[in-house]
Amino acid sequence: MFRSKHPRDIFNEIKWRFDLAKCKIYYIHRGAPGDVRIVDGSIIKNIERSFLVMHGDFEDAYIPYHRIFRIEYDNEVIFQKMSKNQMDQEFKL
Repeated sequence: MFRSKHPRDIFNEIKWRFDLAKCKIYYIHRGAPGDVRIVDGSIIKNIERSFLVMHGDFEDAYIPYHRIFRIEYDNEVIFQKMSKNQMDQEFKL
């Protein structure tokens, strides 16, 4: 379904071919419970070169792509960054 591998490319593909509102974005947010925040794709304001710009209550939030570790589209995981343990197990390092 999705051809892209990098979060920025995935978001652009969804923006132009599908519906960003059907996305859920999981990213590292220090200070949040479990250091993880989950947001809806409907609050994406802009897709920049190095980060996403999200509409905020008081000011916009800038989320660097390297902090995004999971993207779901229509309740299906379309991007998942592997942890070192997962890579070790998969590639038997």
